Amino acid sequence: MAATAPQVLAIDLGTSGMKAALVAADGTVTGWAERAVPLRVLPGGGAEQDPRAWWDALGQVAADLGRAHPDHLRAVTVVCASTQGEGTIAVDAAGEPLTACISWLDMRGAANLRRQFGGFPAYHGLSARRIARWLRLTGGMPSPTGKDPAAHMLLVRDEMPQVYARTASFLNVLDWINLKLTGRTVATVDSILTSWVTDNRRPGDVRYSPALVADCGIDRDKLPPIVACTDVIGTLSPAAAAHLGLPGSVRVVAGAIDNTAAAIGAGTTGDNQPHLYLGTSSWVAAHVPAKKTDVVAGIAAVPCAIPDRYLMTALQATAGANLTWLRDKVVEYDDPLLGAGHVSRDEGTIFDAFDRIIPTVPPGANGVIYTPWLYGERAPVDDPHLRAAFLNISLDTNRSDLLRAVFEGVALNTRWLFRAVDRFLGAPVASLAITGGGALSDSWCQIFADVLGVEIRRDANPLAVNARGAGWIGAVGTGMVGFGDLPGLMRSDRVFAPTSAHRATYDEIFDVYRLLHRRLAPVYRRLRR
Repeated sequence: MAATAPQVLAIDLGTSGMKAALVAADGTVTGWAERAVPLRVLPGGGAEQDPRAWWDALGQVAADLGRAHPDHLRAVTVVCASTQGEGTIAVDAAGEPLTACISWLDMRGAANLRRQFGGFPAYHGLSARRIARWLRLTGGMPSPTGKDPAAHMLLVRDEMPQVYARTASFLNVLDWINLKLTGRTVATVDSILTSWVTDNRRPGDVRYSPALVADCGIDRDKLPPIVACTDVIGTLSPAAAAHLGLPGSVRVVAGAIDNTAAAIGAGTTGDNQPHLYLGTSSWVAAHVPAKKTDVVAGIAAVPCAIPDRYLMTALQATAGANLTWLRDKVVEYDDPLLGAGHVSRDEGTIFDAFDRIIPTVPPGANGVIYTPWLYGERAPVDDPHLRAAFLNISLDTNRSDLLRAVFEGVALNTRWLFRAVDRFLGAPVASLAITGGGALSDSWCQIFADVLGVEIRRDANPLAVNARGAGWIGAVGTGMVGFGDLPGLMRSDRVFAPTSAHRATYDEIFDVYRLLHRRLAPVYRRLRR
């Protein structure tokens, strides 16, 4: 019997919960375990999670993997994590959390951000002079909504002064997991990004900018040392080894936040090789050789897992969230779509149910158009006031038409973004990898191919993209594989080619879609609430 290949325990911590998988250097994913972790939504725009609940859940999923795949767990030589980004945890000198994790959804620090960084002239309450410096040094700027660590840390400083006084370090989600794994306090080049205090002009030498640190309002000694995503930051601490059921000799690689890890897990490590991640939200990302920012479209190239490259990231606010809304808010209580809303392939997923319906409706959804702006939009326009809408409904419209219109609306929104992506990359995208939970839908993949007019290559295991990315980052960091090897190891299960007969239909609909944005945006600003 052949020996089991060395494994990476790949941690995938999202907002919905803790997941983990066992990943080999060739990208094979063995085992999958998960535990839900609750999100607390608070008055005034607050959103928090308990870091200790993450750690408890990690121990549980590791135990699940050990029971299901004992030989593979015994073969683990590396641990590496991918996590949600933009969360903030204040920890004391012993590494204990002084606060819950202030989530990337938390907007309570927006006013604190404006007070710290205001000035005239201003954009969304932030000084134009400071914005220019952020763009030059970091490639981006703090979110005026207060949803990133730059605002979270100021919230703690101003509203929780006793906590701030006891804070030894402010850590992102990834940083806290690494602290628990190794006892070492570090930040990665991507986890520190949205504190907006780093000079990112040399991708292999991301460092703190003295000017940005002096201006940020946070004591310098509360910001952790910066490491590369592929750095080995230590071995498991005795407590972590016992918690995970692994030897203390297992090495820990720093890892990455989710969009960075997905770009690795999708196998798109070459220059200008884009992937589309289709989850609750969606993004288009590609590794590029130079730092660049498209301020108008909201697209930036930022530090990533590959030390001499940047990651172009263009994020759209809601993708699969539109399907969740459709399932939970529109279908009837006894609808068979609800019964299909499980992940088990044996019972059928929600996408299996959708895929039985969508082909019965012609391209163009019998004239119905849907705009998927349930939570505003971030790119190619940054407008929190936009909202979703069905248009051109008649007495002949049925629910199947509405369903196809939702799928097409998300694809049309991505086509809108792709104009800016093509400009950013310097050439039209001809082939696109697609991954994330939404890629499970054959119909949606075909709609994307037809609406975008590009070849769509589907990840053979799209739900595992972040875990696979963490596994590969861990494998690269410990010398098992190189980033240049990954495209050849990536597996696709199907290629969706554009249907030429549908081109004219979608070209016409896309022109109307753009017109709808121009006409409706002022209406939504008047209706904002």
